[in-house]
Amino acid sequence: MPSPGDGRSVSLSFTEFSLPPELKRSIRDCGYHNPTPVQAEAIPVALEGRDLVVSAETGSGKTAAFLIPLIDRLHRKHARGPSALVIAPTRELAAQCGQEFVRLARLCGLRAAVIVGGESMRRQIEDLEAGAQVVIACPGRLIDLMEQKKVSLAHMQVVVIDEADRLLDMGFLPQLRRVMRAVPKERQTLMFSATMGSGPEAIARDFLHHPERITIGRKAAPPQQISQTIYPVQWADKEAMLLEIVGKPEVQSAIVFTRTRVRAEHIGKMLKRHGVRTAVIHGDRSQAERNTALKTFKSGSCRVMVATDVAARGLDIPGVSHVINFDLPEDAESYIHRIGRTARMGREGEAISLVTPQERVSLGQIERALGEELKREQVEGFEAPEVKAPKPVTLFRSGGGRSRGRARSRWA
Repeated sequence: MPSPGDGRSVSLSFTEFSLPPELKRSIRDCGYHNPTPVQAEAIPVALEGRDLVVSAETGSGKTAAFLIPLIDRLHRKHARGPSALVIAPTRELAAQCGQEFVRLARLCGLRAAVIVGGESMRRQIEDLEAGAQVVIACPGRLIDLMEQKKVSLAHMQVVVIDEADRLLDMGFLPQLRRVMRAVPKERQTLMFSATMGSGPEAIARDFLHHPERITIGRKAAPPQQISQTIYPVQWADKEAMLLEIVGKPEVQSAIVFTRTRVRAEHIGKMLKRHGVRTAVIHGDRSQAERNTALKTFKSGSCRVMVATDVAARGLDIPGVSHVINFDLPEDAESYIHRIGRTARMGREGEAISLVTPQERVSLGQIERALGEELKREQVEGFEAPEVKAPKPVTLFRSGGGRSRGRARSRWA
């Protein structure tokens, strides 16, 4: 196997993988021609039937990296009944994985059942009884159906643990252990995670057998195509500055992140009052409301989606030009996942954070994790207070000697 960053994805084509013609055609119809680095590294190993641990930055194409070999295996073996399991931490990630599966498997005679809370259990049982070979599930609803004897994991050939770090963050380890006890010992297990701390490493030791390890990109780093900017602002001016920013023509499609559900609702209503077409998504909204918000935003019917961190992980929404942190998150990892909603699959994007002097500690944590001081800019007409975070630890130096600590005018 080539080492990460050796350029394989530049010269390799999906046509070079040993895949059935039906799957190759679906891949081509999806607009995929050359694999991303994580796909170029992971797919050949998974096609060999080996266990795999993959750590890759957000937006790198991990979903197709495990779905393509999974579909290949089940298609070749003419699988009947539940034969593969994908475990996802959130309903949105499970639904997105299901949509990608439909696109990739449409010519291979395979079906999937998406098993999540907040939606009709009866319909999910009907999907299982209709002969779904793939189960894409959140742990809670999956265990509910296991207890009701509505789904059996006894014949799973492949298990995918997606966003392992997020599963742990959400407290799903006991449920994950219960699910893994119900699958056969002889199986292929693929684990994907944006970060690889002690928790995901423990999962790998417990559930995988001599896995191949693949790491793509710098640890805990956002895609390099993202331009990151800090806008110092007084708290009283935050809403007005947000309106000014989202009103600019270059902000074609933006996700605005807030720290709380109450604030997400407030900001969504404020934007709508000022004529900005806006969708809102957070944990207090029903699954139907969350699905509608995502569909509306993805279709372009609204330009702005206001969200809490429920939308910060894994969601692949094409064409997001800007991520705007109305509130800074509490930790650097959440910041990296938030801004990763733009610059998907190698595209460019912009991340803007509205930062008050009271948020300097959170800013300092983010800059220390990134190893650099983020550039400061200002919007004309707004006071730019000094927001001086503790000096970050320099892990590397980029070119150029211009000072980035001082605010300069933009959008005059």
